[in-house]
Amino acid sequence: MTDSVSILSAAVRDVQDFPKPGILFKDITPILSDGRLFRMAVDCFVQANEGLRVDKVVGIDARGFLFGAAAAYELGLGFVPVRKKGKLPYQTESASYSLEYGESVVEMHVDAIAPGERVVLIDDLLATGGTAAAAACLIAKMGGILAEAQFLIELEFLAGRKALKDLPVRSFLKF
Repeated sequence: MTDSVSILSAAVRDVQDFPKPGILFKDITPILSDGRLFRMAVDCFVQANEGLRVDKVVGIDARGFLFGAAAAYELGLGFVPVRKKGKLPYQTESASYSLEYGESVVEMHVDAIAPGERVVLIDDLLATGGTAAAAACLIAKMGGILAEAQFLIELEFLAGRKALKDLPVRSFLKF
């Protein structure tokens, strides 16, 4: 996996001043648009889950869907979406989290995870950790057991792991 990590890291494009001035955005679209790189990224998640004995994969809206659904498919597991408020059609449970400019809410279907099911949480990026912490809260509300939270990229300088407290966290590319 070490070779994959260096190849994937080199493919991440830096975009200055996006989405606002002063931000250096880590763009993963070069990975997504290249079949070999996308497979490498998905394989990182698949390999990380081979020994975890998970029952389902939970992916966070929206790029977590890309990696999470692909990993779930490869692992032969079900996929559970965590979406922004108002986007899921059935009964939901919700969790809110703080943003630098206010608050946001994510939701999950009430029947998405059975009590005692072991799940892995997948997203593309761990920044401040708010969204992932809210998703972990939803997993716990359903009675699920979070085996690990996994991220393609971790922006270590933002200390997102602190928001996830004692939860097991793994990231592949660190900036």
